[in-house]
Amino acid sequence: MLPEYTIAVEINFVDTSLQEDLRRFFKNLSLPVSVPHSNISISQINITTVCNSAGTNLSHCFCEPDYEWSDEICKAYPVCHNTTTAVGKSCNCIAQLPAQGTFCQLQSEDIPSVLITNMSVRLDIPFKNDLWDSSSALFKQYKHDLETAFIEGYSTLPGFINATVTGFRPGSIMVGYEVTSARQIPLENAHPKIAALLNHQYNLAASTFATEIFGKVNISISPEHVFEGDTVKITCTTEDTSRKVSWSYNVIMSDRFTLTEEIKMGSKIATLTITDIKLNEADNFTCNFKDDSEKLPSIYKGEVNVVVSQIKLVPSENVSIICDGTDIKELSCCTDRDIQLFSINWRPNGAINISGSTNSMNNCTIYLLKASESQCPADKSGTSTDYTCELNTTYGARANRIIKVTFFRVAKITLSSSKDIVSEGDAFFLTCQSDVSNYDTIVWKIQNGRTIKEIGSMWYTTTKSSTDATSVLTVPRANQDWTGIYTCNFSQSFLSSFGNITIKVIPLLQPQEIIRDPIETVVSCPETRRLECCTHRMENYIVYFFSHDHYIRAEKRRINNLNCYYSIQSFTDIHCNSEGYALQMHCMFMNEINQNVTSPAIVLRFIPAKNVVCNSSDIGVGANEAQIIKPCLNLHGTSNSVRGNIIYRCDHTKWIVHRNNCLAGPINDLLNSAESLASSPDSQEKLPSFLKKMKETTEQTQAEINKSAANLNAVLETLTLVSTIPVEANEENMGNFGSTVEAIITSPTETWKYVQNGTSQLLGSVEQFLESLQPINQSIPSIIQKSLQIKGTVLGESNSSIYNSSFAFSQSAGLMGSVLIEGAYFDTEKSITIVSVAYSTLERIIPQYRKEMINSLVMSTVINPQINEDFQIKMAFGKREKSTNNPQCVFWNFSLAEEGDWDDTGCETKDDGDSVICSCNHTTSFAMLMSPDEETSLDELTYITYIGLSLSIVSLIICLGIELVVWKSVTKTRIAYMRHVCILNIAVSLLSADICFIVVAATHDQNYAVEGNLCIVATFFVHYFYLCVFFWMLALGLMLFYHLVFLLHSASKTIMKTLGFCLGYICPLIIAAITIASTLPYSSYTRKKSCFLNWEESKAVLALVIPAMIVVAINAIVTVVVIAKISRRSIGEKSINEEKSSLYRIAKSIGVLTPLLGLTWGFGLATVVPGSPKIFHMLFTIFNAFQGLFILLGGTLWDKKVREAIRNKYSWCRWSSQHSKSTSQGMSAPALSINSTVSRSLNNLFGKTGKYQVSSTESSTILSESTSKAHTTLT
Repeated sequence: MLPEYTIAVEINFVDTSLQEDLRRFFKNLSLPVSVPHSNISISQINITTVCNSAGTNLSHCFCEPDYEWSDEICKAYPVCHNTTTAVGKSCNCIAQLPAQGTFCQLQSEDIPSVLITNMSVRLDIPFKNDLWDSSSALFKQYKHDLETAFIEGYSTLPGFINATVTGFRPGSIMVGYEVTSARQIPLENAHPKIAALLNHQYNLAASTFATEIFGKVNISISPEHVFEGDTVKITCTTEDTSRKVSWSYNVIMSDRFTLTEEIKMGSKIATLTITDIKLNEADNFTCNFKDDSEKLPSIYKGEVNVVVSQIKLVPSENVSIICDGTDIKELSCCTDRDIQLFSINWRPNGAINISGSTNSMNNCTIYLLKASESQCPADKSGTSTDYTCELNTTYGARANRIIKVTFFRVAKITLSSSKDIVSEGDAFFLTCQSDVSNYDTIVWKIQNGRTIKEIGSMWYTTTKSSTDATSVLTVPRANQDWTGIYTCNFSQSFLSSFGNITIKVIPLLQPQEIIRDPIETVVSCPETRRLECCTHRMENYIVYFFSHDHYIRAEKRRINNLNCYYSIQSFTDIHCNSEGYALQMHCMFMNEINQNVTSPAIVLRFIPAKNVVCNSSDIGVGANEAQIIKPCLNLHGTSNSVRGNIIYRCDHTKWIVHRNNCLAGPINDLLNSAESLASSPDSQEKLPSFLKKMKETTEQTQAEINKSAANLNAVLETLTLVSTIPVEANEENMGNFGSTVEAIITSPTETWKYVQNGTSQLLGSVEQFLESLQPINQSIPSIIQKSLQIKGTVLGESNSSIYNSSFAFSQSAGLMGSVLIEGAYFDTEKSITIVSVAYSTLERIIPQYRKEMINSLVMSTVINPQINEDFQIKMAFGKREKSTNNPQCVFWNFSLAEEGDWDDTGCETKDDGDSVICSCNHTTSFAMLMSPDEETSLDELTYITYIGLSLSIVSLIICLGIELVVWKSVTKTRIAYMRHVCILNIAVSLLSADICFIVVAATHDQNYAVEGNLCIVATFFVHYFYLCVFFWMLALGLMLFYHLVFLLHSASKTIMKTLGFCLGYICPLIIAAITIASTLPYSSYTRKKSCFLNWEESKAVLALVIPAMIVVAINAIVTVVVIAKISRRSIGEKSINEEKSSLYRIAKSIGVLTPLLGLTWGFGLATVVPGSPKIFHMLFTIFNAFQGLFILLGGTLWDKKVREAIRNKYSWCRWSSQHSKSTSQGMSAPALSINSTVSRSLNNLFGKTGKYQVSSTESSTILSESTSKAHTTLT
């Protein structure tokens, strides 16, 4: 007998439909079968195990009937859902492929078994979501009710053990349950009873009971690895083509689910296709084939668990590539799966699209990329390109990631200079140009030796275009700090490009560094004098002294710590021949590149040796009251020298110090440091320490600042120099600057008076400092001082667009103020810095050029950057003095007049009781001016002045017209002739003076700025014409006095006219010329804010007041003499009528003489007395403003001869009388008589007439004529 062997054969195939074909083949095979060409025969073929694999974790291995998995296998592998399990530990299905060579075994006969039948039935009621949850009350209720009915129904069948509900699924409600029995039992016999038990409540469909059989359906899935986005096909195959197919799954079906059926080779194939599967569609998918051929339908099930994965991609970081052809960068995308499962695609998208090379390594795709300069246009440098790496599956899933690649082209830098070699004090600029316009930062540096400094951003500006970028470094005044190698560095992210250039700064003095000795001096003739120009600098220069075109090479010597260049000049008597002649000498310093600087002038004045009164070897020589200006050398007995000068004045035989303008040593050093700092490349870095030093210095030298205008002015210059340097807005920096300002505004008012343009300089420097502040952390700290406060804020995207700051000074009468800016358009994409400063005591130092006074805080607001759109700034000012009125909102206009003044342009005022609301459309220094109550009458005087002068001008024009018309009729006698000559010239002079005065006054009241030279001219003519008025009044008074006192003496008209014109025009011209010549060189001819003679500095107004008062005094004496003459009694007693007539003549004389002799100007003496009654101001204004009218009335129209002449000139009988008169006069008129109308008018104006025939009776009756002179003159 041949040996028997059992051989296990494993057959693998992809097409699951071959399973049924293979079964049919084995079923129809006739056994035994002999193997050809061998002694082997196959006696029996049994199929024991069928495994359907849909992936490693999606496999099922079923045992054929009479076979089972051993208990070891059932323990080692998960058991399939709804499988038949034997009593014990054996099973007929596992959900995973076992180890190779492991198959199902024959069932053991000695182990009792039970039959578990999987069943399902449908409830025709809607499915509820709670049935998914086995812990829900609804699930438990359904499970309990159904299991109770099932057990009650099946318990009538022999061999029934138990019924258990396993779950619910949609499809109305499909109930899955298991029936456990000892053997095969007819379950269908119990279904009617079960249906009856459940139909009422659960609407059970009795026809839907069916057994569920697993393992008889071949199910497969494609692809094996499912990724989101794949198109998935689940295929089920059964050998019975009559079975009806359905699908079960828990996910919601969409239009992407496609069901198909086909019969192929005797098998029924059902396919579920899911297009673009989603992650949430991972589920257990079951295909159901229902067989209705038996009494109890059977459902053959194939189940597969579809696991949907996401393609996980991890890209490399973004990279930057330098376009030089050598910088190679690696881009990568990695996944947690085998990279071979995917198709790989890299694609660029951007302004620069450069392709690279691709390869794979491990689970990553690698993309190598590099770029040449030609592939990166200059205008595209710094731009980024998106490189997309994409992984695709064959079935439609895809994933991509983007890696940003930034391409940088190395910029080509061109650095050029306007000059390679410059002298100190010269301006130069460097231009750094890059062909790449896209940059992050630009940094300028300068290297001098081993020292490298970064140049502050205030020195350069940078602009960009579409093709390039240009940075221009501008140095307005070079010093030694600017010598070195300049580097311009353009930075693009990590890439820097730079250019170098060398600039050499040659030493050259600045004018303020040249110390002249002397500055201004007196030289006696003949004399030899040493002139010197010194400096602290140690460089060597070629120095010349020159005057006009005469140059003299200077010698050099060392004096203490100074290098001095001197020249010994000889002066002879020739220099003293020109009285008042001043020689100006300059010294010129020339450096090694032949560039030069010229010092201010050394002024030499010459006097004869005999006129020398003061003589000192240290100071010099001079006449009495002469002045010499010397530099501040050997200060306080030391070898130190500082800026400034000392003015010496010759007082009899001794030189005395008239004014000491030398700076204190610490303040001199501070100013020098400030000048150096302002021109330093790293001024921004050094500024904080300088501000600290400035505060300490001003505190230590407070006494010197209070006493000296020169020291105060030096501190102001220091503030101005440093205010333009950008500085961090921290509390220390702002506090140090504020403390310095606080120190100088508390200086005495008297000191501030001698500081030229001090107010504008102070306000301007503070505003500039506030504008230079650079906020830290988007904030501005508040600074609180005794008389100064600074507050500010930064408006931006996260902050409010309304600015509101308030100020309160408890120590200054509780002064308060606030600033509000709202409704303005602020660009919230940029930070807007707004800073306000308030001063409580600034009214002490601001010069007052108007009657209104500052009655509030002075507040200034700075907005950076400036707002171009229209906006309103509202300020509330608390009143210092409540008793004032007429509030006026004003701002400090720096361009008004010479030193600035208050201006109300663009401001509206609203009085709100104790405060005033100001609304303005610009920002600067604001204040509120108010008029004191006691000065309200001054406005009335102003109106009276304008009205009076206007009437006077009209009256004087009428007066001149009348005089020209009646001239020939009223000037027949010598006395009358001279009287009318005086009146005519008084009228001309007063008319000219009034016109000039009213124009100047109107210009001043309207705050119109008058150009300096025009103001000087206007002041000169006002002065001159008013002097002419007074001196012609004096001429009239002296003439009257002469004819009253010297009765028997008679001067000719020519002599009288000559004396009159000399007195009336030449004397005023001399006084006016001397006044302007002596004050104009010292800028003290006119007042600061008005076109009138100066009082505060030169007392030039006395050149008008003193002559006027002398004339008034003399004419007053004349008037007394006239009255005495009129009232003198004749021999014997006068009758009452004669007394009345005498009183009438006296009153008439006073009325006529008062305006003609200028007596009304005497009221001016009363007005200058402090606290004088207002009546004197009123009378002075009325009498003198209306003086022209009084002259017309009293001097012209009151004259009886003038009235008769006018009457005769224009009466009806004028023609006949005039005809006869002309006939008689024509016979006696000489040949040289002036007949031309125009010539006669012009000659009459200057007192010229034709030749008159004088009869012999004039000389014989001199006494009677003299007696009648007073009458003739007064009428």
